[in-house]
Amino acid sequence: MPAELVFSNHGLRHSGGIERYLLTLVDALHARGVRPTVVAHTFDRKLPEFGWVDPVSIRTWGLGGPLRDLWFDWRLRRLKRARGWYPLIALSQTAAADIAICGGTHPGFLAAMGRRTRWKDRLAIGLERRHFGGAALVVAHSRLMAAQLSRYHGIEADKVQVLYPPVNAARFHAVDAARRQALRERLGLPGDRAVFLLASTGHARKGLDLLIDALGHSALPVLLVVAGRPTGLSAPNLRELGFRTDMEDIYRAVDCTALASRFEPFGLVGVESVLCGTPLIGEAAMGCMEVIRAPAAIPFCIDEPGSLQGAIDTAVARWREGILRVADPLAALGYDPSVDTHLDELLARAAELRAARTRDRSARA
Repeated sequence: MPAELVFSNHGLRHSGGIERYLLTLVDALHARGVRPTVVAHTFDRKLPEFGWVDPVSIRTWGLGGPLRDLWFDWRLRRLKRARGWYPLIALSQTAAADIAICGGTHPGFLAAMGRRTRWKDRLAIGLERRHFGGAALVVAHSRLMAAQLSRYHGIEADKVQVLYPPVNAARFHAVDAARRQALRERLGLPGDRAVFLLASTGHARKGLDLLIDALGHSALPVLLVVAGRPTGLSAPNLRELGFRTDMEDIYRAVDCTALASRFEPFGLVGVESVLCGTPLIGEAAMGCMEVIRAPAAIPFCIDEPGSLQGAIDTAVARWREGILRVADPLAALGYDPSVDTHLDELLARAAELRAARTRDRSARA
């Protein structure tokens, strides 16, 4: 175990997948009696995890986008030198990274969304290239990301380790039928319609428009519920749940989770849903589809007309037959999603880097 374990990220807070990943690691370290250092520009001081870390705040003075990220990188590199942090595990883009976590690539996002490269994107891509290129090890959260690291940034394969992100099984797990029915009643979910969930804070990327077209106006007995940001839309079969902190209960209560993502480096939502006993309709190219086995995964191709509707028809048919639920969630996954397994691997890589550095210094002495 390193004498000091240091992570950097934009924030210690509830937000996107990479923030949830950091909170999961902090929780697991706390259970082991380890107090890491976390460098960020945003801390939610109300979270219990805030009391489990040594926070180092880098003020960004209201800067936004790539300018904020460049300032954060500049300050972090200087803090790292001054405090002798090694190895630094960086979850957000910085040239200070020794272990760079790859939860996405900006060029891959732009390509998937059909967006042109603007000056802000060029700044972001440049910093991302230094993040991955300067690190001793890049941890990719899917094979999809490993391929994009090579394609867009020229990162050699021997520098990349695919390590799928963990999920807290103590939180995300299935419940019995009585508990599930009570959750449905609490949420006011109908019993005579198959309920599909979209969990999203970025509706354009997650394919809300496609799901509205396929489910919101469908003549099938379906309901689309959205947990996350307001959609600003209305449809006969659409209901909004707002931002939720009880996502495990939402997964348990619905019949199927749906992700029509145009770009999804991994997609923790998919694994969380399956662990709660709820199958996933997912775009076949998403990272999480690498590890979710049929019938827990019902894949479709976003570029094939009728493919999404075919997946929905399959889910509704299984719902009608009473065979839609995932009987054995862990068997439905092609990897061990436990936090301890993931953390052991990450700490082992950090220990190897520390040992190699010690050997190099000894050889030069």
